[in-house]
Amino acid sequence: MTEAKNRAGGPLAGALYRILKAVARVALRRGVPCDAVTELAKRAFIDVAYREFEIRGRKQTASRIAVLTGIHRKEVARVMAARRPDDEVAAHRITCAAGVVAGWRRDARFADTKGKPATLAFEGEAASFSELVRRYGRGDIPARAVLDELLRVGSVARLRDGRVRLVATAYVPESASPEALEILGSDVSDLIATIDHNLVASTRRGFFQRKTAYDNLPAEALADIRALVEREGQRALESLDVAMAKRDRDFNPEVKGKGRKRAMVGIYYFEDDVSEDDS
Repeated sequence: MTEAKNRAGGPLAGALYRILKAVARVALRRGVPCDAVTELAKRAFIDVAYREFEIRGRKQTASRIAVLTGIHRKEVARVMAARRPDDEVAAHRITCAAGVVAGWRRDARFADTKGKPATLAFEGEAASFSELVRRYGRGDIPARAVLDELLRVGSVARLRDGRVRLVATAYVPESASPEALEILGSDVSDLIATIDHNLVASTRRGFFQRKTAYDNLPAEALADIRALVEREGQRALESLDVAMAKRDRDFNPEVKGKGRKRAMVGIYYFEDDVSEDDS
């Protein structure tokens, strides 16, 4: 146990502390106490140990997981028997709604004469909203439920004649909604996984991970910078989205190849005050 504690010292301890400060801020803002987060942390350690640190040819056991994690064997068994905390409903809804918006923006069958996303009848036409959901919803969620969700977050508008118009370039859930919190979990975990991969990968096999940052900006400059990031970031993501969709079997069934891989690209912007300690 002493060796394990020592491994969490130095630069790694500093990095983990900064990550946990961000987690603590999210949790406390939403009334989640430390013991609840600790219980989730136990589950995460046990899940990762069980799935990713097994010995080839040998069944993973609670005893080995206890050795790896430092969690008592009885506690390991209790946590493994409990229900996982994943919100699969929110994750599925995000995938469905985002897929519909992406397909609407990309597929020429749902475009107007200028190549822009067309205003669609809900159903009854070849290029209807219901047909759009059938092609790009990636699941069994009814078209009416998808429309309600997109209306709720302001991605679409319902016209007086019943037709549906796309008014946003992406599906962005409301703040603190289950969908927004699901994105918090998926995006942060992907970013950490990228950095973890790059810490152990060779230079040639590392994932792209870059940022630009300055710490002596006047407050008056931030509005222009935010607008620039939103404009250029959206443009970059739309270009990458088109390129990746051409190679994705869901959007292009003619794509051939082995296996099933997941890839994502994210762009984010952040700002805060510089404290004396930071300086």
